[in-house]
Amino acid sequence: MIRFWPVFLITLLLSLPVQANQPQAPDNTLRALLKQAIAKHDSFKDRFDAEVWLVDMSRRLAPLVPNPQKRVKLLKQIHYEAARAKLRPELVLAVIEVESRFDRFAISNAGAMGLMQVMPFWLKEIGRPKDNLFDVHTNLRLGCTILRYYMDKEKNDLTAALARYNGSLYSFKYTNRIFRALDKHWRCIDC
Repeated sequence: MIRFWPVFLITLLLSLPVQANQPQAPDNTLRALLKQAIAKHDSFKDRFDAEVWLVDMSRRLAPLVPNPQKRVKLLKQIHYEAARAKLRPELVLAVIEVESRFDRFAISNAGAMGLMQVMPFWLKEIGRPKDNLFDVHTNLRLGCTILRYYMDKEKNDLTAALARYNGSLYSFKYTNRIFRALDKHWRCIDC
């Protein structure tokens, strides 16, 4: 009976009404970008760059993801999806730290799910309602695509793009948390 408790809890949380930080109405351009992104599968310049980055970031991520194999696999996926979306992977790491503390099963009060806390309505909007936002690949693909869209929409103004990503356009509390995480844990000196 105890092992069914997590499934029951997740089902209960998903059935609760969404309250906090309601996103704006779905944007048709973002919907199209998400459809394209989910269908595509590119990252490091060479093996040396990969090894240097992975060793450095793996050391930094160890307190949050203790298993070395899971940590390296996650870092490769983050780097791949960030590069595909033309984002700094260190920025994506900071967003994930603030959004979910690297808990792929995280669910926010507003109902956002997974590492990058993607709102589930996007799956329906792009015609993929059965996709799983707890799947690391799906979550990273959609989260990075959404963040890139907001970067483009805000003409690369990172502060405004991050605020949009969080649904707090005129508040800098969230953005400051991302910048602190970036500076404290993920800043890459030679990147």
